[in-house]
Amino acid sequence: MLEIKDLTVAIEEKEILHNINLTVPGWEIHALFGPNGSGKTTLLRTIMGFPECKVKSGTIMFKGKDITNAPINLRAEMGLGFSFQRPPTITGVKTRKILEVCSKGKADIESLSEAVNMKDFLDRDINAGFSGGEIKRADLLQLLAQDPEFVLLDEPESGVDIQAMNLIGEMINRLLNKNLELRQRKTLPKSKSAIIITHTGKILDYVLADKGHVIYNGKIICTGNPNEILGTIRKKGYEACKKCLT
Repeated sequence: MLEIKDLTVAIEEKEILHNINLTVPGWEIHALFGPNGSGKTTLLRTIMGFPECKVKSGTIMFKGKDITNAPINLRAEMGLGFSFQRPPTITGVKTRKILEVCSKGKADIESLSEAVNMKDFLDRDINAGFSGGEIKRADLLQLLAQDPEFVLLDEPESGVDIQAMNLIGEMINRLLNKNLELRQRKTLPKSKSAIIITHTGKILDYVLADKGHVIYNGKIICTGNPNEILGTIRKKGYEACKKCLT
């Protein structure tokens, strides 16, 4: 589904990512760990095509096609979706309208929003006056309307209280068709995959990840079982991940 080879990325001439190699097959969810400033968000924004992330070398392949220099809108049309750590407030644009745009008029906005307790927000400006949990739900609702094949989630638990985490987890599982049994998923016309950035690991209590990666100083230094990696980080910190490779 996604294959990154020897990717080096700079922002404002400062190199942030160094020779990143990462492969995410169809139907797999990968968790991305790392300290603040390690390059996690830069990696996701580069995959999505944000223009401030300048690719110095390497390639990004999505569904067998080179998208290294493709614009954001083309990547979205191909099936990439992005969820912000801090989604912006957009005054003058109603939530209903952005959902219609995301779905290209194909989604049943009323039913979709009702299923995730967001129907009362449809005629309000995007994220205006919303709580942290409501902002995350609105952002995920836009992704549900878009129905992408590959989802890039930047800290979905950020700003969300414990009570709202269950609904956020349900929305992500629905987005990735993880709410369906495996035999049902295999009959679907397209697979779903994701990369999820997490600091706390709370989202992994609700969404089952297949593999974990640690980014440290712009490099992937560890790959393995996500829960094992998370346990090591919680007990010994990121330095332990670095030490075990030296």
